Amino acid sequence: ILANSFMADAYHHLLHIPVAVGIGSWSLSMSLHHWVNDGLMALFFFVVGMELKREMLVGELADLRQAALPIIAAIGGMAVPALIYLLLNHDGAAMLGWGIPMATDIAFAVGALVLLASRVPKALITFLVALAIADDLGAVLVIAVFYTQQLSLGWLSISALLVLALVGLNFTGVRKVLPYFCIAILLWYALLQSGVHSTLAGVIGAFTVPARPRYDPRQFSTRMKVLLGQYDESLQKDANILTNEQLYSVVQTMGNRLQDVQTPMQRLEHGWHLPVAFIVIPIFALFNAGIPLQLGTFDTTLSHPVFLGVLLGLLLGKFIGITGACWIALKLGVGQLPSGTRFSQIAAVSVLGGIGFTMSIFIAELAFAGKDEYLLMAKTGVLAASLLAGLLGYAWLWRLGREPKR
Repeated sequence: ILANSFMADAYHHLLHIPVAVGIGSWSLSMSLHHWVNDGLMALFFFVVGMELKREMLVGELADLRQAALPIIAAIGGMAVPALIYLLLNHDGAAMLGWGIPMATDIAFAVGALVLLASRVPKALITFLVALAIADDLGAVLVIAVFYTQQLSLGWLSISALLVLALVGLNFTGVRKVLPYFCIAILLWYALLQSGVHSTLAGVIGAFTVPARPRYDPRQFSTRMKVLLGQYDESLQKDANILTNEQLYSVVQTMGNRLQDVQTPMQRLEHGWHLPVAFIVIPIFALFNAGIPLQLGTFDTTLSHPVFLGVLLGLLLGKFIGITGACWIALKLGVGQLPSGTRFSQIAAVSVLGGIGFTMSIFIAELAFAGKDEYLLMAKTGVLAASLLAGLLGYAWLWRLGREPKR
């Protein structure tokens, strides 16, 4: 809306406002747009990384037999969209956008399915979550391998040492978040200078955050019983916590023990999930979804190969890739349908996989940096495909869904 209003000039000026951070003689200056894409989005990838790690440790991707179908579906849902895009853009700079239709926006896709929770089996939601998580992992690998600038071996070496430091903190049992945070910031800067996209620091940091608590539940129960006994004993002497220092000390210790029985990864994931969902992603959308619309160029847009490649890649490619991969896997006996689901529901869910939005726009910014025409066409294709995929997938699932229980 802003990009097509009387505020369009102010909007574009906002994107390019330089912002510098400095200490002494050192400084780092980037446009506000780059701070959002390179800095703020690292938090988004941090949360994505923690979701990936949790699913791989104890979730839908932990059991290979259970994870087989969504993983195979994700592979098909990445390969076919990329192929469709390359069929329409097989030469020149436009080829660089092949990774754009590979991505699925987990928040919007799962959100659309959750709205139908009373009409679809819970296992279908779990399937889409696992598929989207596997898809995110594929997108992260694509960004790391294919969308990097000229690499600096010196800064890459520094990055590797910082990663080893993060791993060392984990293995030595450090459970405080601050040391990880400080090293992750240094890693972000090192990756920024190395040519590898700096947001990968978020994923790497997430994978090194401890997923084990200081105390297991049995130890916690024993310690809390002792502390509760001390609390009751102190309470009999003086029930006012303002004047009873012993009572206050016991309460503080109990609070610390409550922290210690939780994993750092759990605390961080719960703490950052809402800020990323309601602050980071909307800011990213504000700074990246501004598409100037002109009726005079409407026909040109609809026939542009980049627009068509992204649109058809997300709409048709995701549907064909996910549905086809699942069909082959089921025929070969490699995977099995989630309990209580029909294949037609898997096909309908594959349409929701065409909601690319956040990750697709992010890859478009990397693929077409400095190529304004291609970037505009790619973003337009992402938004059009995401809207159509959301509406079509929702309508199909609603039609297939069972009547709500009364």
